[in-house]
Amino acid sequence: MTGDTRPPAPQLPVVTSLYAPASAPALLPKALSAGADVVLVDLEDAVLADAKNTARANVLAFLDTLTGTGTGTEPGTAIQPGTGTDTGFAETGPGVQVRVNHPRGAVGPRDLAALGAHRAVREGWIGLRLPKVTGPDDVDLALELLGVAEPPPVHCLLESAAGVENANRIAEHPAVAGISLGEADLAAELGLHGEEAFDWIRGRVVVAAAAAGLPPPAMAVYLDLADPDGLAASCVRGRALGMFGRSALHPRQLPVITRAFTPSPAELERAREVVTAAAGAETDGAGAIALPDGRFVDAPIVRSAHRTIRLAEQLGRPR
Repeated sequence: MTGDTRPPAPQLPVVTSLYAPASAPALLPKALSAGADVVLVDLEDAVLADAKNTARANVLAFLDTLTGTGTGTEPGTAIQPGTGTDTGFAETGPGVQVRVNHPRGAVGPRDLAALGAHRAVREGWIGLRLPKVTGPDDVDLALELLGVAEPPPVHCLLESAAGVENANRIAEHPAVAGISLGEADLAAELGLHGEEAFDWIRGRVVVAAAAAGLPPPAMAVYLDLADPDGLAASCVRGRALGMFGRSALHPRQLPVITRAFTPSPAELERAREVVTAAAGAETDGAGAIALPDGRFVDAPIVRSAHRTIRLAEQLGRPR
């Protein structure tokens, strides 16, 4: 591939992504109205082997409704092309990504060929979620099988030691719009136990994404639907490591995730205090900035404060 086709930076941050199994077609339109920023239509882990072909047909029918080409779609209800595929968030509704099966397996090539023939992919209405990526050659193969002139943004899941080891190379691929972890497979491969076991791996992909100019990685799904407190604590831990946003298995997890990644009133107050002090120091010509409580502030802290304020403003807008 030549040239950099990397999507532009998001207009609004993607906080929540909701998985919807392609084997349950009735759930797909419901997922659009669940309140997530992105709907992840899943052809992979959520679909049994003998249901893959039916699930693929369900996805194509669902994409027909999104593009306004299917029966029963009222005028004006289709997601507008170009509003959400690059960033994962559409102004007229949630962004949509399709998680296919791995391109080197028996099913993945069929998924990609079918999607590549659909208007939603050819015209850039949706994103592609690629599982178990171990290197940039997996992305190249997926795009070859997709067979479209303009590749959709590819969101790569790193679910193995090889994928994590090659995180930088994967993130630098010009078609890749984001990287994130698949922690269940990683835990099984590496024998990891407990939340803290993932800290170094999460930090690894955060650095890889930042070095490649990609958004911060979103966190993997939290498997215990009956533990909102555990979900919240896990989100706080991931946010402290530089991650942002999270995939969800059920709509009831969405508000917990959103709260965890939204700056708190105390954070916002501290950020405004820093920005005010910095502005005062600039006016006075002072080289050093000291807050009333004695803390000294330098330029990176001021930039971080501006980022916190901007994020709070963005998340406060109607989604």
